[in-house]
Formats: sequence, C-alpha cells, structure tokens
Amino acid sequence: MARRADVERVTGETTVRVALDLDAGAGGRVDTGHGFFDHMLDQLLRHGRLNLELDAQGDLHVDVHHLVEDCGITLGQAVARALGERAGIERYADAFVPMDETLAHVVLDLSGRPTLVFEPAGFVGDAGGFNAYHLREFLRGFVNHAGATMHVRVLAGEETHHVAEAIMKAFARALYAATRVTRDGVPSTKGSL
Repeated sequence: MARRADVERVTGETTVRVALDLDAGAGGRVDTGHGFFDHMLDQLLRHGRLNLELDAQGDLHVDVHHLVEDCGITLGQAVARALGERAGIERYADAFVPMDETLAHVVLDLSGRPTLVFEPAGFVGDAGGFNAYHLREFLRGFVNHAGATMHVRVLAGEETHHVAEAIMKAFARALYAATRVTRDGVPSTKGSL
C-alpha cells in the first residue's frame, strides 16, 4: 500500500503545497523563497530519505514566521495522511546528530498525541533571518498536525546555523526510523494510535 499524500494549504498569509512519499527514497525538491529555510527542508528530505515536493509562498515582507509555521502544519498533515492508521510502523525513534561543535538530540513518538518539548541550549542570533523561534514554530506546526510527540535538546553548540541544521538532521533521521514498517498491527496496547 502506497504511503503517500498530497496536501495544499492556502491562507491569507501563505500558500503551501506538499507531495510526500514515505517509501520512494530521497528525492524531490523544496522551494519556499527563503534560502536558509530551503536549506533546512533539504536536510529533512535528504536525511529523512523522503520523496518530498514542497512549494510555498508566504508574506516574507512581514517575517518568515507564517511561512515556516504553515510549512510545518502542511508537512505534518501529509505525514499523518501517508501513515493512515499507522499500522506496522516502528513508532518510536531518536537520533543524535553532531555538526562540528554542535550536538543535537531529537526523540520522536508517532503516538497520535501532539507535544513539543523544545530546549535549545542558549543559542541566539539568526541565519538568514531564521532563528530558534522560527524552528520551534515549524516543529510545533508539524507535531500538532502529524500527531507526534517530539523532544528536542541541544547538548552542545551556540552558532545558529549549526544548531538549526543539526536539529533538522536529527529530526529527519528520527522521522525516517519511526515511520518504517517493522511489524503487523498498530504499535500500541490500545490497538489504535
């Protein structure tokens, strides 16, 4: 059974289109009009081994906030649709990713219950107008609409580019592992997620 989804979100602030295939292998492209955010989404595509087409336009003349939040929402909706009833998935995964002086850890549970615990350890500043709070809003949009619990910790690092990139790579690797089909049935004693 194909684990794929197409989702479109249109608001007064953004237009986001996502086509996602969890099993086709890394490929596709991203284009949001924001260079650093595209760089972060490219990490998700490559390290999460996703086949992802993401096109987005937003009110970047205001701020990057609406764009990143709505991309997180739309990607979360696509993951939820692609997973369906979540039968057979691994469900839990985590990943540590170093990047030079930085070390990030992301723990993920595709539980159906949205929670984000985001604890970046004191990094400030921005990379191309993208900062820790924008990353948090992207991940919050994702977990709320994918039905995921995610804990993000930065164990070392201060430079915004490296910290954000290590977090996205760790998220990508955990997402790939958690979405793998490794069993029969739904991975819950309740019988549903």
